[in-house]
Amino acid sequence: MSQEIRLDLFTDLNASLHGNKFTTPNVFAWVGKSLTAWLEGFLTELGVKETPVIKGNVHPASYISGRVYIAEGAIVEPTAFIQGPCYIGPGSEVRHGAYIRGGVYVGAKCVVGHTTEVKGSMFLDGAKAGHFAYVGDSVLCRNVNLGAGTKLANLPLQRRTIRVRHPVGNAIVSSELTKFSAVMGDNCQTGCNSVLSPGTLLLPNTGVMPCVHYRGTLLTGIAE
Repeated sequence: MSQEIRLDLFTDLNASLHGNKFTTPNVFAWVGKSLTAWLEGFLTELGVKETPVIKGNVHPASYISGRVYIAEGAIVEPTAFIQGPCYIGPGSEVRHGAYIRGGVYVGAKCVVGHTTEVKGSMFLDGAKAGHFAYVGDSVLCRNVNLGAGTKLANLPLQRRTIRVRHPVGNAIVSSELTKFSAVMGDNCQTGCNSVLSPGTLLLPNTGVMPCVHYRGTLLTGIAE
């Protein structure tokens, strides 16, 4: 990799529930297979073996399988599907019909909403994908909000290694990943039915308007 892109460009790690455990600075370490490997170790620290540890309020009509930790105060609604490895933090909601495919970290007071699908991704505290979203191999930082129908696409049609534009210095950087969608910084938001294509970086307090297809590095403002 020619130049590292640091996670702390996008979020205040000191303000997250487990921010002191996100010790690898490179943002691309927090999606996909590397996130899954970190989760396996984290779940071991929490005493999770091969079956779920459930401390929250889980509806019996949900399906939970493998190494999953559901913290006290979390809610899992009917027909939600959660496959480990996965961590669901305190006060978070996994709503009716949600599909969590594994390799997913959900921090405190987050929402994985109705018919939302998530894989290989992180939700930091307060991040919400409330309705009909797809979140693939992405990082949603604190208080991100996805409008209904937002898609974070993770696989380029050309099936090649994904490159991004560094937010500092403007260099083109290889992610060294073939599946990666987006990093959305603290307080970012998308409008309904927007699409973020592979290789998107949104710096804190930026956003994308409804029905907009965006790919790139957004430093300030709202993409229209």
